[in-house]
Amino acid sequence: MAAGSVSFRHFILGLLKQQPMSGYDIKRLLKGLGWLVDGPSFGNIYSTLHALLKDDLVTVKVIPNQNKPPRKVYSITEAGRQELHEWVNQPVTNNLSLKAFVMRLILAGSFSQARLVAHLQQRCEQVTAHHVALKQTVEALDEGADLQRLALDHALALATAELAWLDSTLKRLSRQPLG
Repeated sequence: MAAGSVSFRHFILGLLKQQPMSGYDIKRLLKGLGWLVDGPSFGNIYSTLHALLKDDLVTVKVIPNQNKPPRKVYSITEAGRQELHEWVNQPVTNNLSLKAFVMRLILAGSFSQARLVAHLQQRCEQVTAHHVALKQTVEALDEGADLQRLALDHALALATAELAWLDSTLKRLSRQPLG
């Protein structure tokens, strides 16, 4: 995994830093965000939780559940916090996918304000370059390329909206004291 990209392992650690969760809690959260992050299978969630447990990065508390299987709630350990901290402070790769960007945003509570601002600025540069390239492609299209234009217009609208969001978010963060 490239430095600064989003590994599912670190994503789970970041979620557990926010609050202890069961595998089902994680799956339900990701299902709600599915159109943004393509929620993983239960098997992937549980295999990741078991690997984190094996590496002493999380602990598990088994909670009896009347008439149901016991509930296993996972919590991050100090070693898990340290690994998450090291990952968060790695430089973010260029051309981070939208999925990876959104996954990192979900973990923004694990970032310092300076790291979050740098992450947003890098995304702004990436989307700006993408926006320029899209505009050039649209301008170079033949008159009869209406179906291609639909897709490119959609991509331009998304890039324009993301740039507006990035701009307003960076302005809002610049007015807040560094944390």
